[in-house]
Amino acid sequence: MSDAAQPSAAEVRAAAEAVKAALDRHLDAVERRSGEGDPAVYAAFNELAAAAEVYDELLYDAYDEVTPFEIPGDDRLPAYAGPEEPSALSVLIRRDYVVVEPQRLLSQAQRIADLDPDIDTGSDRQGGGAAAGESVHTALGVVFGEFEADEIASRHKEFGLEEGDSTLWVVAAEEPPEPGEWLSAPFDQADPHMVVCRFDMSSVFDEELEDEELEDEDELEVLEPGS
Repeated sequence: MSDAAQPSAAEVRAAAEAVKAALDRHLDAVERRSGEGDPAVYAAFNELAAAAEVYDELLYDAYDEVTPFEIPGDDRLPAYAGPEEPSALSVLIRRDYVVVEPQRLLSQAQRIADLDPDIDTGSDRQGGGAAAGESVHTALGVVFGEFEADEIASRHKEFGLEEGDSTLWVVAAEEPPEPGEWLSAPFDQADPHMVVCRFDMSSVFDEELEDEELEDEDELEVLEPGS
């Protein structure tokens, strides 16, 4: 960062004061909370996290120093603000994959194309005529065009894929959208305040569980008589 773009000492000091004020507001909200999931506490938490992040960035830019603490992110959903009796809903799904066996993917795509010579390989979009068994890009289009997303999720290993994180959001709506209304930007209206429920899957959860199991095993070894 250039000297001209570096924050001034006054800006850093103001950011520090903002953190102090946010701390006071957060504590006040906690002391006055009406119960678990109080929206005032949630809002104060976010304000504190944002203020701390700004201060940390300015401190680093101005003095090449960092704070000795970190406010963790909160992956919980905010308080529900949708209709009490939703008359419509949207189900938003994201699944991540890694292509770990490209040759398996290419073979499966070529097999599908051989069974149906008229299948759309997306060659018009690519500006070429790459065969299903020669291009990973084409192969992905063939496989995901032939099978439903749920079937690929249950058979991903057959296609040379490895599962990553996935999430499913059930989002409430006051009324159903008009046909074709959101197709140009299908995920822009994913408002966390309208989520009725969500389901997440990640290897992070498995790693956390493994760590807890290892900790339990260590405790058992320590407590085991005669060890």
